Amino acid sequence: MRITFALAILALSLGSSGVLAAGDPGSSSRMEAPKDPVLEKVAAATARQDWIGAQSLLKDAVSKDPNNADYHNLFAYSIRKGPNPDMSLVFMHYNEALRINPKHRGAHEYLGEAYLMVDNVAKAKEHLRVLDNLCFFGCSEYSDLKKAIAEHEQKQVAR
Repeated sequence: MRITFALAILALSLGSSGVLAAGDPGSSSRMEAPKDPVLEKVAAATARQDWIGAQSLLKDAVSKDPNNADYHNLFAYSIRKGPNPDMSLVFMHYNEALRINPKHRGAHEYLGEAYLMVDNVAKAKEHLRVLDNLCFFGCSEYSDLKKAIAEHEQKQVAR
């Protein structure tokens, strides 16, 4: 029991230092990961809710870098959020993101939300279970999908 606890603490300390090194803006002594200009442009477009603009950027990015799980995930997200989403395209790109990176928490969350859009709660719950396993101490992706499922189920009861 103590060895397991010690290993968990060690894993946390090693894992958290990597996270901080990659993206802690307040950390001047740590090196930051290089920023992806595509993701910066996409973030600006999504902040404006310019889903068509984000889709255009990501369609080009996916064609240039087809093995980038983040590009596939965000492309599917921008299609899903945009007008008249083509759900077959949404599912294709989320699944491609997960093929590239099966532990991509964002893709699991968003794919679960996409399943809710087509009233497939069982599939959404499958991705919630995956997130539960990936997020040992909890994560926002798990919490957000759990909340979305609860709200969807509550709407179904109210009908």
